[in-house]
Amino acid sequence: MSAVLFKPLDVFYSEAGGNMAFHSHAHFELYYFHGGKTTYLIGDKIFVLSPGDLILMHGMTLHCPKVDLSVPYRRTIVHFDPVFMKSFADVAFSVNVLQPFYELRNHRIHLSGDVREEVETKLRRMVALGAEGGKTSKDRQLLVFADLLLQVYELCEQSADSPNAFPSDKERHVQSIVGYLEEHYQEDLHLEDLEEHLHLNKYYLSKLFKEVTGATIFDYLYHRRINQAKIHFLLSREMSVTDVCYKVGFKHPSHFTRIFKSRVGCTPDQYRRETRGGITPMTVK
Repeated sequence: MSAVLFKPLDVFYSEAGGNMAFHSHAHFELYYFHGGKTTYLIGDKIFVLSPGDLILMHGMTLHCPKVDLSVPYRRTIVHFDPVFMKSFADVAFSVNVLQPFYELRNHRIHLSGDVREEVETKLRRMVALGAEGGKTSKDRQLLVFADLLLQVYELCEQSADSPNAFPSDKERHVQSIVGYLEEHYQEDLHLEDLEEHLHLNKYYLSKLFKEVTGATIFDYLYHRRINQAKIHFLLSREMSVTDVCYKVGFKHPSHFTRIFKSRVGCTPDQYRRETRGGITPMTVK
């Protein structure tokens, strides 16, 4: 079973390497990239990251970093409960600081100069306060985060999504694969479909996808279907497990159950019962 995030706000800095499997979580996320060599697949977008990239991540979006382990992977991650932050912000602010997360969903901003230093200073302060354990440390951390959300809100008003220029054709091809899978994941897909659509050899496409994302095409496809199934269980509670199985592209309920359990840690029936009871399994990085 996935771990559950109980804290309404959690901040941590890490230099640990290692790649993660595709995953999603109900909390929202601010991800700041300090340095390293990383390609990040978030939803239907591939980002080749540069130091200074700040990513707003909407809850339940499937994502996975592909990290070059020969280079230190330095990042600060903020997980937060959008319901908690909305109740706080509605009282404290005149603007909806969560609006960019809902409207832009998965959005990258590249920071530089004084703005970059200011954001990094706030993130360092939040990490330090989280480690203090003092009586008011968490409250002070929350205030710093609230100020950061206001700054992010202003940055999103000022700029569009940073151009996503790919360093080579292989990232561009993989983006095309992800885009096609996003449009057709509910269908009965085969590598020949990608081959015909992209006019490239299916074995070549498989190799590129593995190289860029660290996963196979069908591993991503199954994770995408399972992630959508979790969303249906959360939001469409009248749907049966069998209905959801066919809705997200599986042909056989037994196959759906086996794949779901291998990736989520419980059967679809168990997950559905837990979400109905108000317990939401969430993966924590």
